[in-house]
Amino acid sequence: MPEFDPDLKPSFDRGHLLTEQCNPLSAQLDQLETGDLVDLFVQEDRRPQEAVAAVACELAAAVDAISARLRQGGRLFYLGAGTSGRLGVLDAAECPPTFCSDPEMVQGVLAGGAPALLRSSEGLEDLEESAHADLDQRGFDHRDCLVGIAAGGTTPYVRGGLTHARALGALAIAMACVPSDQAPLPCDIDIRLLTGPELLTGSTRLKAGTATKMALNILSTAVMVKLGKVYGNRMIDVAATNSKLVDRSVRILADLAGVERDRARQLLQSAGGSVKLALLMSAADLSCDDAIKLLDRHGQQLRAALKASGSELAQG
Repeated sequence: MPEFDPDLKPSFDRGHLLTEQCNPLSAQLDQLETGDLVDLFVQEDRRPQEAVAAVACELAAAVDAISARLRQGGRLFYLGAGTSGRLGVLDAAECPPTFCSDPEMVQGVLAGGAPALLRSSEGLEDLEESAHADLDQRGFDHRDCLVGIAAGGTTPYVRGGLTHARALGALAIAMACVPSDQAPLPCDIDIRLLTGPELLTGSTRLKAGTATKMALNILSTAVMVKLGKVYGNRMIDVAATNSKLVDRSVRILADLAGVERDRARQLLQSAGGSVKLALLMSAADLSCDDAIKLLDRHGQQLRAALKASGSELAQG
């Protein structure tokens, strides 16, 4: 059993928070037959999608604001504790292989650091000043963006990080699963994913966690689209680091450039594994060096580079 600290006192009663309330649909959760138990979870797991849909405008505002800062050399940080923090770390870790982004561009900051990924360190979320130190360690400054994730909206660690971000003039975005009047957070953009009380009271790794993961997927993917890492619906900056991703890269090249697989493999090799470069080289009949220069002049936007060269792809 976890060691209990008899001197630890609750800072205040959190029973009014939406994420801490009891769900009347699960009042007999422990008495349900297995099929009914699973069906109840299936029904309730429709709520996260509804919650995300309700904040589409806030998500769009966040995407535009983050994209603008990243174009100027800023970075995106997710910060949280427990499940919320782990979801941020997960989304950040998936950006480099999906979009070939610099690992420094999107970072996850978890209370307790790497050890807390595998072993719960819930007490660390109470240390408001730790977020300041954790961000400073990563060189966080006014150019950057912070998404502070706290399902219940009261996590001191997240509040401390958002307060620090605002003091620096960085972009501060709050993401929580309770109404803002229940737990206000210091921020420029306030994203509230209202999934309602959990079937297992207070267990925000359930609906709240699902909605948070969905929202983070939208944020990071839409930002990368805005940064030119996608053409149509293809990930043209994919990092071809294993056989599956090499095959995906070859298929993207073959489809968009209208070439056979062998030619696609040759192009990919000539472009050093970059699908985007290979597409531009093929369409505009450019060397790798010239394609690099053209993309640099157009902010890594393939469509703009194609237009400037007077060329186009077979598809798109």
